[in-house]
Amino acid sequence: MVLSQNAAPTADDLALAHRLADAAGEAIRPLFRGDWESERKADKSPVTEADRAAEAAIRAILEKERPEDGILGEEYGLTRENSGRRWVLDPIDGTISFMAGRPIFGTLIALMQDGWPVLGVIDQPVARERWAGMLGQGTTFNGKPVTTRTCPTLDGAVLATSSPHYFGREEADGYMKLAGAVGGNARQATIVYGGDCYNYGLLASGHLDIVCEAGMAIHDYAALVPVVEGAGGTMSDWQGNPLDADSDGTVLALGDPARLDDVLEAMGDPAVSHSHGH
Repeated sequence: MVLSQNAAPTADDLALAHRLADAAGEAIRPLFRGDWESERKADKSPVTEADRAAEAAIRAILEKERPEDGILGEEYGLTRENSGRRWVLDPIDGTISFMAGRPIFGTLIALMQDGWPVLGVIDQPVARERWAGMLGQGTTFNGKPVTTRTCPTLDGAVLATSSPHYFGREEADGYMKLAGAVGGNARQATIVYGGDCYNYGLLASGHLDIVCEAGMAIHDYAALVPVVEGAGGTMSDWQGNPLDADSDGTVLALGDPARLDDVLEAMGDPAVSHSHGH
């Protein structure tokens, strides 16, 4: 990835991203474990009034302060599609967790430049936990630097995924091969289910080693890349390619980049994904 100097994200962009996350949190917290309306979207995924209120709050600030930047949000679509700078939003990544009263969902805010993620925020508004990453800077958790941990071998690594139901048949085969390599096919393998974006923050902080997912849309993964990579990890698709706006929706995150080839070898040749929408 090569960006011109004036295209790189700035300290002002990062400060703005924090304010956007603050605004989303103010919209979400009063509704958590409260009374809210929900419905099913065309793809059958759920959406609540908290999703929409949070994205509307973010968009109101962006329209005022970055009127030339594009905006792509899960709930309200694309604005100014020709802009090279684009804010990518998922107001509640893990809507089902929000609906169930589980505080492991998050607000995702990314800035992309020419299709590449250059700034990302993962915010858990109930626990008030926030990871922030930006190209050229180290990732922070609530303002303090964090780093991923080393992982000497796949055997014994801690693997996470949101749900096995998000994998198609061939994708599930690739995932199960990886799970077998991680756990030695033992029943008590160190595998964590559930978590959506929260898992990537935990990986950035050195609590998990690998996250493996498929069917992810751009708003699901754009913010994760700067957070994970700024903490010393790496992210790619299931073929080992860097993630950008044209990625196929398969996602790997590793705290220790040295294990990427091992992971890809363990998975074999998984098929291209189909979107499920987190």
